[in-house]
This record gives sequence, structure tokens and C-alpha cells, in this order.
Amino acid sequence: MPLDLATRVYDHSFRIDPVVRTLLDTDFYKLLMQQMIWKLHRERRVTFGLINRSTHIRLADTIDERELIAQLDHARTVRFAKNELIWLAGNTFYGKKQIFEPAFIEYLSTFQLPPYELHKKDGQFELHFDGLWRETTMWEVPALAIINEMRYRAAMRGMTRFELDVLYARAKAKLWGKVERLRALRDEGALRIADFGTRRRHGFLWQRWCVEAMQEGLGRSFIGTSNIKHAMDTGLEAIGTNAHELPMVYAALAPDDAALRQAPYAMLADWAKLYDGNLLIMLPDTFGTSAFLAGAPDWVADWRGGRPDSAPPIEGAQELIDWWRSRGRDPRQKLIVLSDGMTVDTIEETVRYLRGKAEASIGWGTNLTNDFTGCVPNGAGADLDPLSLVCKVIAVEGKPAVKLSDNPAKIAGPEAEVERYKRVFDYRMTAPRPA
Repeated sequence: MPLDLATRVYDHSFRIDPVVRTLLDTDFYKLLMQQMIWKLHRERRVTFGLINRSTHIRLADTIDERELIAQLDHARTVRFAKNELIWLAGNTFYGKKQIFEPAFIEYLSTFQLPPYELHKKDGQFELHFDGLWRETTMWEVPALAIINEMRYRAAMRGMTRFELDVLYARAKAKLWGKVERLRALRDEGALRIADFGTRRRHGFLWQRWCVEAMQEGLGRSFIGTSNIKHAMDTGLEAIGTNAHELPMVYAALAPDDAALRQAPYAMLADWAKLYDGNLLIMLPDTFGTSAFLAGAPDWVADWRGGRPDSAPPIEGAQELIDWWRSRGRDPRQKLIVLSDGMTVDTIEETVRYLRGKAEASIGWGTNLTNDFTGCVPNGAGADLDPLSLVCKVIAVEGKPAVKLSDNPAKIAGPEAEVERYKRVFDYRMTAPRPA
């Protein structure tokens, strides 16, 4: 029997629906990165911090602090279940068995999320996770999921059962309209699309409905989900490679400017010690894509593909295509993963543009799992617009961490260090895009 989302939301209680139900409710790349960190950087200490880029939304005035603490504390009590570890150990990921080492699976068997620090300042929550990198890294996704879902629960608390029913009916119809457009795109030619919507989702149950709708509507063109729990429960492929966190930490540890300039490539070399095949997807934009490609060793061009995360999708994809050609590689044999703020419009435009030029794979995030714009019944008064909320590395063993990005709106770090990084990486300013 289909889940009655409206009734479930109306009857929300901590007992029925804690935000974090399992440690598998995270993105696949987190476990891949955690294994690398556990293996190569076991004693490194790293601090993560929550950053609300939607500063006009005063989260501390919206979310009850006591309820937030209860959810965070609950998340620290959750452990990997035995059946989850058996699945991780025995399943095939990216065509490879035992991608997770037995010793790492054993480490996960007793893993728990480390302590946190929570304060309120100027209408926002300051949420920090300080400790061993192999532990703090795993807070990113649950922390974002908790904050996001609690914000929406607070916004919907005053809605009636009937209003909630209308809300979810409209949201379902809106998503299915997108699925129908993607079906038409699939019928034109090859389409690869995955759910990347865990971190900024409306909620756990809604993400599951979205995943199942995509699975039903697109069949094999829906290649998987970044969410490990949903992948396990639906029989889909768990999708993900690596994130900006890795080069940010490697850069912060660099002893001088020369080492800083080489830090992104040192990270990739370490990644290749553990993974191969379709997991060799470079993420070039942490300190600016142009600088990364200009200085990249030739072996990087042999990797399976790239994910131009923060540039406009066609512009970012074309830059990779031109670079592969300049290095004597055939872009048609490469995979380009596009995942930044993708909408149905940009998916259609980008997929059509790339056909015959390169393989394209779409990671569909917020616009898949958190698009309630125009769905709220008149008079309900709920603000369900998505947040631009991130959890980033802010310090590495006491040293500040920096992210430049291809989108200046996403630059993060102390001003002096940001300016230093811009100089070292010959950072080229581009027009800001929505963060």
C-alpha cells in the first residue's frame, strides 16, 4: 500500500520519524572518502562547520533548539546494523566486489558520530564538528538532513491534514511532469540520471517517494541514487565518487605555496591507490577549474571523466572536452557528471548538447527531492523553498581551510587565506551564480 505522506507528516513524532534512522542514510561518496581517510590519514584532526548561504532565513528563529539537540543526540546513538554491514561487504559497487576492505567494515561495526558543538548567533545556528577526520567527515550529510527536515517540519506544523494532502498531491504531480519530460528526452537518445538529493531534501520519506517515482518512470535510464539506504532498499546502484573536502584538506596541510599548488593532484594520486574504473572521476573546481586543468599531470587525462560542479553545465563540460582534446584524448570516451543546480530545463539542454561529444551523467539534487515551489495551498503560510545550506571543512589541525570554486558566490575561508589561494591558483573571477 502506498505511503500516505500527508498523514505521516501530520502525525510526525520523534518515535515514528527521527530524521536519522540509519547511518546508511548518507551519500555513497562519504563512505568511499571515509575509507580513504581511515586508511591514509587515520589521526588527522579536521573541523567541519555548518554554513547557511540563505542568510535571509533565520534558522535559529525557525527551528526549536531543544528539538534540534534531541535529533543531533539521537543521531549519535545510531550504529550500523549487522545486515547493513553484510550488504556493504558483499555487494558489488561500480562493478567491483569488496570495494570496502574487511578491516574497514570491522571499523564501521563500532562507529558512531562524534560530539558536536551548537550555538546560536544572529538568528543562525553555529554547528561545528571537531575531531578525527575519519569521524567528523560522517557528520556532513546527517547534519544537513537534520537541519533541512526540521525546518520543513516547523514550516508545516500549522498546516491541516487536508492542506498537507493537497501539498503532497501537487508536489507529486509536479515531479511526475518532470519525469514525463525526461522520458521524452530518453526516447531521443541515451540518458543517464541519478538522485543526488540527500543533503538538501525535503525529508527522508519524500526522497524515497522521489526515488521510486524516478525508478518507475525512467527504468534503466535512472541509474541509481547517492543515498546508500535508499539504494539498498530499492535495489538501485549506489552512486558517488569524491567531494571538495578532500582537496581542501590536502591544501590546508600544504607547507608552502608550491605544495599548495600541487595539493589537488596529490589527493587524486592517493585516491587512485584505492579506487579505479568509473570511480576515477576528477572534481576540478575546488580552486578553479582553469588552473586545475592547466597544471594537471598527463595521467589525470587518462581518468574516466570529470565533474564540473560549479560552472554553468554546458560551459563547464565544454572546458573539459577542449582540455581532453588538447591532451590527445577522445572526449567521446569520457564521462562528464553534471550535478550543480540541475533543473529539467538544464538537463534537457545539456544532455542534447553533449550527445556525440562525450558521455553525460546527471546527478539531480535539490530540484528533484525538494521542489515545493507553487505547491503550498493558499493561506497555509508555509515557506518550503529550499535552503542553500552546506557543511564544509573550516580547519585542518588548526590551519584554515579554503574553497574557491568556479562560482564566486561559493567561496569560503578567511579573507587573507582566500587571497593567497587566488594568487597561488591564478584564480579567474567569473560572474556569480546562485549558491
